[in-house]
Amino acid sequence: MRISFYDLFVVIFYFGFLASIGVISRKFVSDTSDYFRGSGQMLWWMTGATAFMTQFSAWSFTGAASHAYSNGPIILTIFFANALGFFINYLYFAPKFRQLRVITPIQAVRQRLGRANEQFFTWIFLPTNIAYAGIWLNGLAVFLATVFGFDLQTTIIVTGLIVLFNSTIGGSWAVVSSDFMQTLILMMIAVTTAVFSLIKVGGPVNLIEQFPAENIFLGNDVNYPLIAISWMILIFVKQFASTNNIMEASRYLNAKDSRNARLAGLMASMLFIFGPILWFIPPMVCAIYYPDLAQVFPQLGERASEASYVKMAIDTLPAGMIGLLIAGMFAATISSMDSGLNRNAGIFVKNFYLSLLRPEASEKEQMLVSKTVTIILGLCVIGAGLFFSSLKTLGLFDIMLQFGSLVALPVTVPLIMMVVVHKTPDWSGWTTVVIGLVISYFARYHFNASFWDETYNLGLSLREINDWDAMQGILLSCTILPAWFLFTKTFYKEHSGARAEERRTYQENLATPVLPTEHKVSLDGRQGKVLGTLAGSYGLFILLLCLIPNPIGGRIAFIGCGSVLMGLGYLLYWAYNKEAMQQRREARRQARGG
Repeated sequence: MRISFYDLFVVIFYFGFLASIGVISRKFVSDTSDYFRGSGQMLWWMTGATAFMTQFSAWSFTGAASHAYSNGPIILTIFFANALGFFINYLYFAPKFRQLRVITPIQAVRQRLGRANEQFFTWIFLPTNIAYAGIWLNGLAVFLATVFGFDLQTTIIVTGLIVLFNSTIGGSWAVVSSDFMQTLILMMIAVTTAVFSLIKVGGPVNLIEQFPAENIFLGNDVNYPLIAISWMILIFVKQFASTNNIMEASRYLNAKDSRNARLAGLMASMLFIFGPILWFIPPMVCAIYYPDLAQVFPQLGERASEASYVKMAIDTLPAGMIGLLIAGMFAATISSMDSGLNRNAGIFVKNFYLSLLRPEASEKEQMLVSKTVTIILGLCVIGAGLFFSSLKTLGLFDIMLQFGSLVALPVTVPLIMMVVVHKTPDWSGWTTVVIGLVISYFARYHFNASFWDETYNLGLSLREINDWDAMQGILLSCTILPAWFLFTKTFYKEHSGARAEERRTYQENLATPVLPTEHKVSLDGRQGKVLGTLAGSYGLFILLLCLIPNPIGGRIAFIGCGSVLMGLGYLLYWAYNKEAMQQRREARRQARGG
């Protein structure tokens, strides 16, 4: 399926715009602290945008959309669970994570659990993050292959190389600036696609009445409603773990202070309440008009439902806006894959190269190693994406959930417990993970849903088998592993010497709020002016797209989206330029006084 010349033009323009963000952001980068965490000086609206954007990718518009297409609004459970997780960030974890005062989260793991755990979690998170990034890349490739009609594997390779290039040359300032812009653009595109989809189906009432589901709340293929309800409850537990473990401190280490970190968590929570409601209207409408998408997208086979969102976008969006959607999905996945590339590079450099191999390495050397490692890890991500694309019987939705519950969750449990439970021996960390992985292995390959189904002749549907496998992993990890971690308190002994000093630093940092006065120079004004200019410029570009020959509804959509972006850009520029001018006047006044 081909897209219009106007859409291709929009995509090309966006890539140029993305490159300009990288060039502009280079002015903020002078060392690895700038490169990996933006000097710890970013304002809440930038930090909140990146917290939001890095929690999802094109998978939400392919794998998750497939679930909405098949089973309706039950998919919102995952995203509302994200909202709750980020709200708990706001209440407690976000300021605590900022107060760690480290460059990588693994540095905090070393302070709390020692060098052995530093290396253990370094080398368990590198492949884990590569796998997640491979899933995200596969999701983006499905989207682009659907739009352009390219071969799926070829798309993974080409897209992966493009993502690798952008991730290597850009630092955290470029990534977060892009995330902020994409938050604005994606939300406006989501509103537009949802509105046009609702118009097509005749409104929300018709959508609910016509959606082909056995149960509008639980979806199809439900023989045991208790399984679906239990899945919903346990998903909240899983997403709490995925958003509140210490590895997610990287979302907030770039915040200016504890207050900005807290507000960033609240912003992400609010976005995850309203955004997903808009995202999953189009695939539900698609289920009404295209009950058999395999006939529309035969090249995707059994995974054709993963193209449900893009099909409605192609049917309803005006010429030019599909290009915005493609660019937005590309950038969303870049921000998510940053966790699998740049963050991994930071962990490798700070927690292996600098910690064990070259303790005296200069900042210049560390930057060179960071970019080299990013390239190597990027190639590994491409390989992971190709592997996931070869799985014929398991869709993206189930891959993501089963990987998260069986592998990632056992790793994250001790990283939550270590923040709230302090007096445990160092070995409590790695032993909890090992026990969790052993339990996951037996749960997945010996006592899985198929085993129970065959043993007791339960008659589970394929959906229920996948749900059972996911929630069994969550239930076991979130009961046995915390109990084990708490049990290790029995063996705790006070440390001495350098190890005692590390733990004391960790405890003091965790308890001490980060204040704006800790920064010698404020970057608030520069952030506001740069992001305001970028938002205004891109808003003007979108506004000019109303000149594309489209029906009146399409032209109004471009005018509305462009005007909103320009308005926000003006407000940011005006507010922070005013603040910057006041700071300069105060500096001159102090200089004259001196």
